[in-house]
Amino acid sequence: MSINAQTYLEQLKQLIPQGYAWQAKDIAETVLHRLLQALTIEPARVDDRVDNLLDEADPLTTIELLQDWETSRGLPNACVGAPSTIQERRNILLFRLRLIGRQDPAFYIDLAAALGFTITITEFTPWTVADPINLPMYGESWRFYWQVNAPLINEIWFRVGQSGVNEPLRAFGNKRLECLMNEVKPAHTQIIFAYT
Repeated sequence: MSINAQTYLEQLKQLIPQGYAWQAKDIAETVLHRLLQALTIEPARVDDRVDNLLDEADPLTTIELLQDWETSRGLPNACVGAPSTIQERRNILLFRLRLIGRQDPAFYIDLAAALGFTITITEFTPWTVADPINLPMYGESWRFYWQVNAPLINEIWFRVGQSGVNEPLRAFGNKRLECLMNEVKPAHTQIIFAYT
């Protein structure tokens, strides 16, 4: 919690020497008292800004340093573009900060969920003689394909306390999902996107 100007004024008064000549420090309309008041405004302002810096040091609460946080993570990039809402910008930033890549389906499902997408993953395996006859007969090259199943229309809703005043109540689109998945997929694989 920051120290206000009145507290600084009381502290400053304690530093003034004792004696008859300095009694004016306690009388509100004297030049000395007004000088001491003027000297406390800037330390109180700086103290308040230092208090704000604690909020700015956290990507969950940053506003003023959001652009600096984004720059440190290479944002915006081709996939992200320029998100229009503070909530989207924070979500993408947090995603980049927390991203520790894996190659299992759960990673990609969690990755999409972090950006507001609900998906499932379908993996393909080459057909072998031991497989049941009713399974699709995928060739050897299908080992390197996988499918992202997502809703045709994805909705990102406004969130109280996280969204800004001028942000839409709902946003739509899957282009960011496709770009993101292609960006983080293993280089030797191909993704098929299926929308329902």
